[in-house]
Amino acid sequence: MTLTGYDVAHLMLLLGVLLLAARGVGEIFRRMKQPAIIGEIVAGIFLGPSILGNLFPQVHAFFFKSSPAAMLAIQGITQFALVLLLLISGIEVDLARAIKQGRSALLTSLFSFIFPFAIGYGAGYFFAPQLGLQQGSNTVVFALFLGVALSITALPVVARTLMDIGIFNSEVGLTIIASSMFIDFIGWLIFSVILSMLGQSMTPYGFTGTVLLTFAFVGFTLLIGRKIINKMIPFIQEKLSFPGGILNFIFILGLFAAAFTEYIGIHAIFGAFIMGIAIGDSPHLKEQTRENIQQFITNIFAPLFFISIGLRADFVNNFNGWLLLIYLLLAFGTKIIGSSFGAFLGGFKKYDALIVGFGMNSRGAMEIILGLLALQFNVINEQVYVVLVLMALITSLSSAPLMSIFIRKSPSFIKPSKLLKPKQVIISSARTVEEVIKELTQLAADDLRMKPEIIYNDVMQRESELPTGIARAIAIPHARVAIANPFIAAAYVSAGIDFSAADEIPANIVFLLLTPMKKNELQLEMLAGLARFASVANVAEFAAQPDAKALHQKLIAILETVERK
Repeated sequence: MTLTGYDVAHLMLLLGVLLLAARGVGEIFRRMKQPAIIGEIVAGIFLGPSILGNLFPQVHAFFFKSSPAAMLAIQGITQFALVLLLLISGIEVDLARAIKQGRSALLTSLFSFIFPFAIGYGAGYFFAPQLGLQQGSNTVVFALFLGVALSITALPVVARTLMDIGIFNSEVGLTIIASSMFIDFIGWLIFSVILSMLGQSMTPYGFTGTVLLTFAFVGFTLLIGRKIINKMIPFIQEKLSFPGGILNFIFILGLFAAAFTEYIGIHAIFGAFIMGIAIGDSPHLKEQTRENIQQFITNIFAPLFFISIGLRADFVNNFNGWLLLIYLLLAFGTKIIGSSFGAFLGGFKKYDALIVGFGMNSRGAMEIILGLLALQFNVINEQVYVVLVLMALITSLSSAPLMSIFIRKSPSFIKPSKLLKPKQVIISSARTVEEVIKELTQLAADDLRMKPEIIYNDVMQRESELPTGIARAIAIPHARVAIANPFIAAAYVSAGIDFSAADEIPANIVFLLLTPMKKNELQLEMLAGLARFASVANVAEFAAQPDAKALHQKLIAILETVERK
């Protein structure tokens, strides 16, 4: 088939329309504080058979049916975009970080994959017709696909979510990232083997040969190829034109790897993903290069791929509410239970384990890519494809809000710097312990909508039992009261007040700490955080602060410094 002049003109027009719609709607969603890829998928649903095809069938036919050659070219471009997407996903993987998480990441990833995979395989095998098995398809292949679909975690979506809610570099965040890396690797390996079982490649090696060659490719690329690439990158960045030389080098390696895995019977995306890991692991790869690749692919090729998702099926006529509900129950239940249990065995406490569970629940682009490939190779029907796309969107959108619920409850993430607000900081002229505590409890009462005398009496009772001056001109009067969340206020007292500290130095900085009644562990965690403040703060510097606002900024700066250590 050759492209006529009309086909070329139609192809250019269609690419322009698709890119305009994808980027335009994507930017609208970004301004609504939603991921741009959701807007790009929505744009495809509007342009596809779901909306445009139903409302204006002639317009839809002109764009998507009048030039079969142009549509074939579009399919090739979106496949190329898919390979590039997996290449940059691999570049984002940090092998050293994954290895450092050790036992917690290993147990989390194992249970986060095995439990959903087992339930998904069982459900897909015994209830294949009810769950959308394509007529004439292999039940075992469908069951394997469903197991992988429930097990996968979308690494790019997870990374963005963790950065948005500010826990990327925490122990919980790093465990989620490391576990997602491992699961992505295993998931793509299994799914690529599924495709080879369907005979979707011209490989002469057979099933066993394909698996052995795949492990040989992975081993060589990550053990030997990674070291060779690491030595070549500095030379290319210094001796060849920048950034053109290094960008060409990366794309060439990615395409060669994709071609090789496609040839041996494993989908091309797997080769690009593994090569991306080997390239991204190099410490010599400039941050500017990473940014150039990311911008180039995510702003040009990625929108074309994600908008094509909505063009593939009729989301209106193929929508099945009951099937979506079943898939959502399977997705949320298996992934959250498996991931949380693995994290708990790995040493995380209850709330932190649940944060891991909800964090691992994001499917995002990975789920959509799996669904698209399964649809292309007749593993699933269009109803299941629509359900998988919606499931990916729902799990990704719900991840951050659900994680935030448990972040607010976890002692690991409730930090003094996050609790101390500007209105809760004062410069006091108090002369006695009773006076300064009365001022601070009034702040608490106003914020918590409680009677100030109740808080005051609880704090003074605790103070009478054991004075709360710690050292270095710092005091932390505290109490457990009938509140749901902890509260902190602070006062600077220039004259100093005797809180009976061991070093006999009067307190100039007084923190009031209130914690919920039954959360003794939380109180200890917060006290430890404030005590670390005392170990590094130079109280003399606070005398120079002109007002409460400046005082608050100084306090927060020191608190954040000690919390990062």
